[in-house]
Amino acid sequence: MATDTRADGVFETSRLLPFKVSEVFAAFAQAEQLAQWWGPDGFTNVFEVFEFRPQGRWTFVMIGPDGQRYPNQNLFVETSPDKVVIRHLSLPLFTLTVSMVEQGSQTHLQWCQILDEPTVATHFAHIIEPSNEQNLNRLHRLLAAPAAQ
Repeated sequence: MATDTRADGVFETSRLLPFKVSEVFAAFAQAEQLAQWWGPDGFTNVFEVFEFRPQGRWTFVMIGPDGQRYPNQNLFVETSPDKVVIRHLSLPLFTLTVSMVEQGSQTHLQWCQILDEPTVATHFAHIIEPSNEQNLNRLHRLLAAPAAQ
């Protein structure tokens, strides 16, 4: 589905993924998996701190296809099997809530990113919208790979 952007700085998208909630949750909870799919196409990640628990830190560098490095500081607010909430502490400031609901052997994933400053959201919407979709595409590909089974 396409990302929906509102003028209030909220970016929402959802997917029906052909995987169990436990598999999708593991792709967030396990640093080795998360590092493989987090970010838009062409980006890689180097995790420095990964404390997947409420109030746990997540510090990493996202590396763009051109080699540019983007340091990220985050806090895991919630890490329950059906919801992951991440507070991004680097600019731009935002909160990402990912909800996962099992539907048979599939997972309905709801991705809601709320930027603190709506004007920043408007300025960066052309980057955020496709990046969020690419993130979920990468998650799907990772889980579909034979090694993930």
